[in-house]
Amino acid sequence: MDDAKTSSGEGPLLDAVSKNEDSQDFDAKADDAADLLEDILDIMDIDVEVEIRADGEQIELDAQGPDAGRVIGKKGQTLEALQFLLNKIINRSPDDRRYIIVDSGDYRERHERGLVSLAKREAKRAMDEGKTVTLHPMSPRDRRVIHLSLAKFEGVTTLSQGHGAKRRIQIIPGSD
Repeated sequence: MDDAKTSSGEGPLLDAVSKNEDSQDFDAKADDAADLLEDILDIMDIDVEVEIRADGEQIELDAQGPDAGRVIGKKGQTLEALQFLLNKIINRSPDDRRYIIVDSGDYRERHERGLVSLAKREAKRAMDEGKTVTLHPMSPRDRRVIHLSLAKFEGVTTLSQGHGAKRRIQIIPGSD
C-alpha cells in the first residue's frame, strides 16, 4: 500500500482532516486546520510555526517565524489564498462549518487600521477640495473596510466603480 494515501484516498495533506471529519469536537477541527496549514507551508518550504489564536465560532491561525513575510505575500495575497484553500478543504462538509482566518503576526489588524486611516484621510481631502477622490483598485475585503469606515463619516458617501480586479472606491463629498 502507498503510505501517501489516507483511508479516504485523498493524499497526505488531508490526513489530519479525515481523522475527525464527522467529529463534533471544535478543538479537533481547529487542530486539523492548523495541521493542514503547517503541511502546506512545509511543502512551500516556508519556516514558520502555526498557532491557534482564537477558537470560538471561527478559527484563527497565526503563522509566525523567520519566513512570516512569505506567508503574507504581496499585499496579503498569499494569506488570502491560504485562507481560501483551508476554508474549502476543512469546510467541505456542510455540517459544523467554521470560518478559518489565516494571519501572520497581526498583519490583518495592522492592514485594516491602515485602510481606515487612508479612508479618513482621503475623505477629508475630498471634502477640503470639493472633488471626488478615487482610490486605487483593491480586494472586496479591503473595499468593505473602506465603505464601513466611512459609512458614518459626515459629509461624504462612497461608491464602488469598475469590474473585477479594477474595481475602485470613489469618495464623493456631499453638498453643504
